[in-house]
Amino acid sequence: MSFAATLRMAFQELRRNLMRSALTTLGIVIGIAAVIALVTLGQGATASITNEISSLGRNLIIVAPGNAGKGGPPQAAPPFKLADVRIIERDVPDVLAVAAVSTAAAPVVLGSASWATTAIGTDANYLAVREWALSAGRPFDDGELRSGRSVCVIGQTVVREIFGAQDPIGAPLRIAGFPCTVIGTLTAKGRSILGTDQDDLVMMPLKTFQRRVSGSQDVSLIMISAASAEATPKVKTDIQAILRERRHITANKTDDFQVNDVSEIAKIIGGVTVILTAFLGAIAAISLLVGGIGIMNIMLVAVTERTREIGIRLAIGALEREVLAQFLSEAVLLSLFGGMIGVVLGLTLSAVGTQLLGLPLLIDPGVVVLATLFSGLVGIVFGFFPARRAARLDPIDALRHE
Repeated sequence: MSFAATLRMAFQELRRNLMRSALTTLGIVIGIAAVIALVTLGQGATASITNEISSLGRNLIIVAPGNAGKGGPPQAAPPFKLADVRIIERDVPDVLAVAAVSTAAAPVVLGSASWATTAIGTDANYLAVREWALSAGRPFDDGELRSGRSVCVIGQTVVREIFGAQDPIGAPLRIAGFPCTVIGTLTAKGRSILGTDQDDLVMMPLKTFQRRVSGSQDVSLIMISAASAEATPKVKTDIQAILRERRHITANKTDDFQVNDVSEIAKIIGGVTVILTAFLGAIAAISLLVGGIGIMNIMLVAVTERTREIGIRLAIGALEREVLAQFLSEAVLLSLFGGMIGVVLGLTLSAVGTQLLGLPLLIDPGVVVLATLFSGLVGIVFGFFPARRAARLDPIDALRHE
């Protein structure tokens, strides 16, 4: 019997019991759909996290006072000084830019409108380190940075909450009780990986911040942009050595500051996301095994129901391999149909899920092809035993079956 004839007979048998065939494939449909949807959502989440971390700046190193406490509570430490920033800028090679940053919560008022935001005091390198462009206006000039003039650049959240549709450039804001002229607005960056609104800020010259807001010469953070990803580990080591010397930390004492590489954080979080996606995908794949067991059960029932038919075919000259091929084809077709329906359902769920969660839709063709092939493999594995049982029936015993 030809392969085409075998497939034709398999189709006829599946159509004869259409409802049973549809219910049999349900486990395969659910399994394939769950695997594709979870893998696609996981890839979207990984890409979203990577994009959010990249929005902080490429090859970004953040130096903060204090440490994690080595298993205990976080330990405070003295803040940095502007001299620390200048020495890192001067003595550490492979550094593109170094920005001194100080932050504090501050209310912003314009007429009857008010908003609680974050005031940031920094220098001209901040925008370069963060790779942050202006949407309107201009950055601080050297005279404003040196003299500490009351000028500011605001984020899009402050623009929306205070100005609405009005043009903020040149407006006289009051920040923490002192007047400040808006000279520029930042482009939108959205929420960070920690869920904070990166656009909810007012940026001013560091001297202005220290004189009007903090009342001290302290620097809260040092942000460094390394020249390349390859140079980042060496830059971190050099920064650590300089700060240990300046903060008089002896060899037997731990650092009272942290040097964090944003790319390492991205790799760690991305690795966790990949592992979690694989774990969830493996759990979803269990339903494929359940679907395979369902196919085996139905095929065994089919063999029992068609025992007399099998005996007649064997008695008139059908070969064992032809009977084996027919029943195996029926099992594979059931599984493949379920796999194709599962692929369509999985892609639909992926599109809906990414839309609801605000994730990018990244469909991996390899996953779709692999899922379809795996569904066929399930049909072969779980359909082989019933098919072999049908092929090995004794023709005489089969003809006696009622």
